[in-house]
Amino acid sequence: MPINDTASVETGSWHALEAEEALEKQGVTARGLAAEEAARRLEEHGPNALSAEGGVSLLGLVLKQLQSPLIYLLIAASLISVFADHLVDAAVIAAVIVFNTLIGVSQEWRAEKTLEALRRMAAPRARVLRDGEAELIPAEDVVVGDVLLLETGDRVAADARLLDTTELQIDESALTGESETVSKSPEAVDEGTPLADRRNMAWSSTSVTDGRGRAVVVAVGMNTVIGEIAGDVQSTDRMETPLQRRLSSLGLYVGVAAVLLAGLIFGIGITRGEELYEMLLFSVAAAVSAIPEGLPAVISVVLALGVQRMAERGAIVRRLPAVETLGSTTVICSDKTGTITRNEMTVTRVWAGGRRYRFTGEGFDPDGALVDDDGEQIAADSAGLADADRLLSVGCVANNATLEHEDGRWRVEGNPTEGALLVAAHKRELKKCGFDEEVHRLDEIPFSSKFKYMATLDQVGDESILHVKGAFERILEFSDSVLVDGEERPLDDEMRAGIEAAAQEFAEDALRVVAGAYRSLGDADEVDRSQAESGLVFAGLWGLLDPPRPDAVEAIAVAHGAGMDVKMITGDHATTAAAIGRRAGILAEGEEVVTGTELDGMDDEELVRRVRDIAVFARVTPAHKLRIVRALKEHDEVVAMTGDGVNDAPALKQADIGVAMGITGTEVAKEASDMILTDDDFATIVAAVEQGRVIFSNLRRVVMFLITTNLGEIMAITAALVLGFPLPFTAIMILWVNLVTDGVSVLPLGLEPKHGNVLKQPPRPPREGILTRMMIARVLTLSPVMAIGTLAVFNHYESNYGHAMGQTMAFMTLVSFEWWRAVSTRSMTLSVFQMNPLGNKLLIAGISLAVVLQIGAIYWGPAQEVFGTVSIGLAEWGIALAVASSVMFVDELFKLAMRRREAKGREVAA
Repeated sequence: MPINDTASVETGSWHALEAEEALEKQGVTARGLAAEEAARRLEEHGPNALSAEGGVSLLGLVLKQLQSPLIYLLIAASLISVFADHLVDAAVIAAVIVFNTLIGVSQEWRAEKTLEALRRMAAPRARVLRDGEAELIPAEDVVVGDVLLLETGDRVAADARLLDTTELQIDESALTGESETVSKSPEAVDEGTPLADRRNMAWSSTSVTDGRGRAVVVAVGMNTVIGEIAGDVQSTDRMETPLQRRLSSLGLYVGVAAVLLAGLIFGIGITRGEELYEMLLFSVAAAVSAIPEGLPAVISVVLALGVQRMAERGAIVRRLPAVETLGSTTVICSDKTGTITRNEMTVTRVWAGGRRYRFTGEGFDPDGALVDDDGEQIAADSAGLADADRLLSVGCVANNATLEHEDGRWRVEGNPTEGALLVAAHKRELKKCGFDEEVHRLDEIPFSSKFKYMATLDQVGDESILHVKGAFERILEFSDSVLVDGEERPLDDEMRAGIEAAAQEFAEDALRVVAGAYRSLGDADEVDRSQAESGLVFAGLWGLLDPPRPDAVEAIAVAHGAGMDVKMITGDHATTAAAIGRRAGILAEGEEVVTGTELDGMDDEELVRRVRDIAVFARVTPAHKLRIVRALKEHDEVVAMTGDGVNDAPALKQADIGVAMGITGTEVAKEASDMILTDDDFATIVAAVEQGRVIFSNLRRVVMFLITTNLGEIMAITAALVLGFPLPFTAIMILWVNLVTDGVSVLPLGLEPKHGNVLKQPPRPPREGILTRMMIARVLTLSPVMAIGTLAVFNHYESNYGHAMGQTMAFMTLVSFEWWRAVSTRSMTLSVFQMNPLGNKLLIAGISLAVVLQIGAIYWGPAQEVFGTVSIGLAEWGIALAVASSVMFVDELFKLAMRRREAKGREVAA
């Protein structure tokens, strides 16, 4: 919703104040708030959050459980029992209502708490100054008076008055609807300036697209502009997955069918002369048995616990539908740096003054030395060594990273590439970055993926020197001279060709190539891009090694084996990308890398035609990423795309699974994503796909089990009435089977551990339903087996030992069928005899509990009165269990057929 000048929000007149006045009015200095004062303000004013739908309460969950068709039917059954003066039955049904409600509430409460914890893990963060130190805190902990540190890719956490800026650009389309970014500056503006023109203000929920700045927070939460005009922006609506919606619809249809079926059963029973009360209760119980009421709650728990397991492995799912989509992923488009590679840059080679050098040492440890290209030590007075030091000084000065030593190891705070350049300067022990005088930064042009360089204007003594570093072809383009033996010489074609050859050589060694240059600007105190893009003195090249992660190489091979294509999309040089692609197993011998320039030369039709055959894209921009995703989706591919920058957001949204980097990713990229990698590791994506497949398989198990057993019950009841048998069950028996025996098996099946290597299977077609044709065939075969076996046992015992014995044995047999079916459902293809019998301890515990409860229902005196059961001997137990095991052996035939079909498919593929 666009903002308007008459918005009623209390924005004050912060824009009309000078920066120093704004700080003073907030009672804060440029060093930020003290930690104690920040805590006091947070306690006093509450979190920086918009009013949103409240979280789910325990009472709310209880009411939700009571507002279901199943409960309505059970209440009806209880009332029927009361009116018929069957108070014991009414009490038992009331107990069943309480039991079912407690199970549903406990499952959904667990799911809600799990998802709430995951939402906190994925919550946006903000960088603030506290006691003069930069701290990264949850955005909701930002308070009025905090000094925000804004950088490219940040989401502005609160309304704030800018204090200083460096080429700061902010996308305010969330407020204005305008796609053009707004240039910001700290100068005060007139008090009557319209809201949209207050260039010295940063508004909550807008995003920084370029540059950096500092700002003091003047409004948080509902007092911000976005809080006034869009209070529901951060609503905590709980998402339903497409599967949950489909199953909810299925539940509705089944519910209607169950009521119609209950009416049919009631009519048949009355026609046969059965008692009115008994048939009313029996019909309600039959309807209850037909409704898979526990399904929604179980699915919520399975999804919630599944994404919790993903989070433990480094993948935080932000949107539940992503869990389903993960199992169907066919293409993974991944960045190179930090995802496929380690992102532990090390400068290993240098070109300066026409000479090549090497650095010893690894990682961010500054213990190392500069040696010649053959690895020999270099004399202190060696010709050209000063040229190398001058290059290193550029990397040291034009740098925003810091090198720190903590807990016995060296680490870099900031960009890893800048950290590597800083380490290289430390290895040469360059004091003051190689200058005799102190160096003071005057101005800065931040790095931009569009311009591919960054520059700083620094005061060195009485002189202002511009230091520039970035993509070597860009820096070479901006240079008209080169430093050789301490002299600035014209950059002729021969020297230019030599530099390009050195860069090519570095890239072929899988090195990332960065160039450095400088220029004197006299006594200037600010710089613009025109000065940075011309007249530079080329200082040299760094070759940085960022080797593939060993686990990423293995994960790429696993992904290929799982039927997924892996594409590497990087901004690096084509030669570097090719070298890394081959090492990682993405690029085969003879395959070519396609560059961004070549992509620009392709129209959409050509890209769609070729995109499947291209494994590595180099020198690409975020706009190219978007085109690649769209081209792949034209082939109905299910695409997972990684991204970390603010400009990656469109591609992340366009992809079926947008994957943001948790370490290097910007807040904007994270908010656009479906999943966040806390370790930025490619292997984590593959692990998440694996977990997604496991979760979907488990959901299928639950649905298969419930539909098979419920249909078996209904078939047995209906067949008995049609065939003229006496009623094979009491109403309480049916309720017991549906709510107790089912209940203890369903959740354990939803948490079944994976069997074998699920990544050896091809991706699941995205349009494939929860039940395949083969699964439907199994249901339509196994349910009649249950019904026939139950009625056969009932008929034998009812004819020879009386109605009570017949009902008890039918009850025992049906329950046994469910136990065996639960054991068999653990895998869709593996034989029961191939599985680890202790593989699902939760299921063992559930069935064990069911056995104990069943013993009580058959042998305990009060229970016999309620259920209408009689005691049976061990022989009867053996008969019930033996007959019921038939469902497992029939299912074994289906499993054998499926294994043979899969083996044949693998032979054809080979």
